[in-house]
Amino acid sequence: MTPASDTDRVWIFDTTLRDGEQSPGATMTHDEKLEIAELLDDMGVDIIEAGFPIASEGDFRAVSEIAERSKNARICGLARANFKDIDRCAEAVRKAAQPRIHTFIGTSPLHRAIPNLSMDEMADKIHETVTHARNLVDNVQWSPMDATRTEWDYLCRVVEIAIKAGASTINIPDTVGYTAPEESADLIKRLIATVPGADEVIFATHCHNDLGMATANSLAAVAGGARQIECTINGLGERAGNTALEEVVMALKVRNDIMPWRTNIDTKKIMHISRRVSTVSGFTVQPNKAIVGKNAFAHESGIHQDGMLKNKETFEIMRPEDVGIAGTALPLGKHSGRAALRDKLDQLGFEIGDNQLKDLFVRFKELADRKKEVFDDDIIALMRVGEDADDHLQLVSMKVMCGTGGQAEAMLEMEVDGKDASAVENGDGPVDATFKAIRKIYPNTARLQLYQVHAVTAGTDAQATVSVRLEEEGIITTGESADTDTVVASARAYINALNRMIIRRGKVGEGADTREISYKDLA
Repeated sequence: MTPASDTDRVWIFDTTLRDGEQSPGATMTHDEKLEIAELLDDMGVDIIEAGFPIASEGDFRAVSEIAERSKNARICGLARANFKDIDRCAEAVRKAAQPRIHTFIGTSPLHRAIPNLSMDEMADKIHETVTHARNLVDNVQWSPMDATRTEWDYLCRVVEIAIKAGASTINIPDTVGYTAPEESADLIKRLIATVPGADEVIFATHCHNDLGMATANSLAAVAGGARQIECTINGLGERAGNTALEEVVMALKVRNDIMPWRTNIDTKKIMHISRRVSTVSGFTVQPNKAIVGKNAFAHESGIHQDGMLKNKETFEIMRPEDVGIAGTALPLGKHSGRAALRDKLDQLGFEIGDNQLKDLFVRFKELADRKKEVFDDDIIALMRVGEDADDHLQLVSMKVMCGTGGQAEAMLEMEVDGKDASAVENGDGPVDATFKAIRKIYPNTARLQLYQVHAVTAGTDAQATVSVRLEEEGIITTGESADTDTVVASARAYINALNRMIIRRGKVGEGADTREISYKDLA
């Protein structure tokens, strides 16, 4: 693996299972690590840093099993600059078809002070440990931790030592996210030009995101001559995280005109692995995160939505399908325009004229001013204005008993299509008991996605507004109600959401009044 053999190739080194898992709270189980490693291997990651074998018996077993299972990727383990770490790492990766040992030591003045080593003592240690690693495996990577804050002359000296000792990859870490893109490119360029033997090895970059420049610094390093990028899925990692795999890969794909380098990553698998890593790590991806955030391909502004409906390239520089997303989303909100509203009505099967759209748009804007997002069922409710929202299910009366010493009990009377029905149910609190009673009266498979209570005013007599969101077979409906009694508001909100679900499913029954609305395909 030398620059001369593939000058336009950028090798992707993923350290989600090592550096990513070091994020506080992001620990993964053994099976989860194996699953993520398989997904990384399948999507075309070149090198998987599977863990830190000396850290624990669990880490050793995970690296060993990943090494044995891997089909395509080179499997790497991390080791500090001592024989015990390196031996343990070699044992962990030995069953890999392409094993790698990654050994490191902190070379900046701050990091040299920790083991209290002089420059000469550290230089000797680097020579001994890299040589030892090279005697155990054919492929050794070496990193001068905190390289971007290491004295220039000393950095050149230790990089040369590591190359002569047998390292085939030299990784230059920006350990604390301190550098800037211009500096990142210049550092790699100068090292390649200055250090003897630098043209015979791969230079890598490992950038942290403390100042929000990790991806920019990594791409700049590639422009400077680096041919390996170290990254993680979703940018997971210590403190503010690392360079995000999805960001650098898509940047290389989209801006190939100014960054003419290629990778082997199957970008269509990005979204799937992003969601799996988010689930197993417990680190939710922020909605506005590049590439994989919920809003990355969503457009609410009326100007943007109108442009997207006419030509998607107007406001999207990449296709959502390229990262494994079904398509663009045009969520409706207070910034949406008539074009987006008409498009949504078409999707829902409503045929309306221009005058009706004009009237509906006024009501839509009034609703959007009160809500962060307007859902499909809200649009249907606007189209059915004047009808009783509870025409299928109606709450007649309810009584709830709760307190210490036992479960809460809810007694409900309802009308279902005009027929009386009642139920008594126990539950873990008054709301749980109430919802169980409603489900007993009207059995359904809708899953409760959201339950929120907001006080409209202050004080013990405040009116509570309850919001409920239900999901059934991919259809989402919401219900809302307000009352000074929170449990009553909860029951009405739940029933309201069920009624909207019934409307969406076309379950209003024979001869139900549809207010002469045309439905292309309500079911």
